Amino acid sequence: MWTSACRTPPLYPDAVTLSSHASAGEILARIDREKSGASIKDSFACLNLADAGFDVLFEAQWIYRPSDRPPPASATQLWTLVNGAYELAAWATAWDRNQLAGSVFRPDLLVDSSVSVIGKWEAGRVVAGAVVYRSESVAGVSNLFHSDNAAEDAWAECLSTIARLWPGRSIVGYERDEDLAAAVRNGCSAIGGLRVWLALD
Repeated sequence: MWTSACRTPPLYPDAVTLSSHASAGEILARIDREKSGASIKDSFACLNLADAGFDVLFEAQWIYRPSDRPPPASATQLWTLVNGAYELAAWATAWDRNQLAGSVFRPDLLVDSSVSVIGKWEAGRVVAGAVVYRSESVAGVSNLFHSDNAAEDAWAECLSTIARLWPGRSIVGYERDEDLAAAVRNGCSAIGGLRVWLALD
């Protein structure tokens, strides 16, 4: 497991299980339970934290798309890299309508060579985007967003953009609901569940 003894920044869990053998007792002993808002990412959807005062915030599915699978043919527009603080601020505002954008996506993020922010611009504004974390063989997609009823196009365009900018990498991540269905229709496979737990008291 990975844990933090003090409360993590907004939208980040206080603990993440890295093995299905991690126990609830071990995790709870290593995080801050004094303040409300503790959260745990149950990466294998196998913990029961209800008795400890946690509720399931959401459930999702891990997704995987092999590197030898061609990019979606339905993609109509490739996204571009977000460069500089101004573009990142515009992207972050579109991502969450400026609720937490400034505290989550800081300009320092763009300095890390293994992380890129990509987005789709229309008429001078960001209408879709994602964060891409990379190793030599894998690209992890997170924080994918899009305008209403555009999940299908967003996934096709995001996957095609990754194939162009960083070819030869398998795609991983997790999604739920409409975005999970759109990712699967664009060649991703659902390979296992996860849960995020939250304690409000």
